[in-house]
Amino acid sequence: MEPVTPSDIRVLVVEDDPVAADAHALYVGRVPGFTVSGTAHSGADARRHLEQHAVDLLLLDLYLPDGHGLQLVRTLRAAGHTADVIAVTSARDLAMVREGVSIGVVQYVLKPFTFATLRDRLTRYAEFRAATGEASGQDEVDRAIAALRAPRPAALPKGLTAATLQAVTEVLRAAGSGLTATEAAADVGISRITARRYLEHLVESGLAARAPQYGQVGRPELRYRWSGH
Repeated sequence: MEPVTPSDIRVLVVEDDPVAADAHALYVGRVPGFTVSGTAHSGADARRHLEQHAVDLLLLDLYLPDGHGLQLVRTLRAAGHTADVIAVTSARDLAMVREGVSIGVVQYVLKPFTFATLRDRLTRYAEFRAATGEASGQDEVDRAIAALRAPRPAALPKGLTAATLQAVTEVLRAAGSGLTATEAAADVGISRITARRYLEHLVESGLAARAPQYGQVGRPELRYRWSGH
């Protein structure tokens, strides 16, 4: 990790799942110009951290054990906290997106996401934040807003597609007891090897966990369980 400098953007990761929180914090720490102020696993933890530490940006999961993330943002604003917010969620409700924008959510990152996706959002946020002084005209204002609102498509690891990743994510989330790669392959209609690649990507992203499945003859097969929201 790069040494922390006074100009680094200080980020609080708010995520109730410890595995996902660690993964998101690791991602943030890999982006130059950003440093992790800490991690919080609930809205109450986040409020306590903000009372004790200066934070510039919240990387905020919207589904917390003690309330919705947008309600946390409202509470923080009422208390005078001005940190910007990038929401991390699997929800695709556009009404909620509009509500978030109205109270200061500057970006949304949909789960599951790659390091490249978050790096792109953070880099664009840094460009937006760095714009200071008086704009020379409409074009300069438009460029500042475009840096924040027009992210480039993020690349998945080679050989993975967004459509298949979404399909694997949906069947894994629906399987309360988890899935093996063989079961996921049958549900989605892909090969076992391909299904395993997508499942491993979800594990690396902090959105799934894996454990050996014993009780069968031969080598135990890995069972994957959804650990995101």
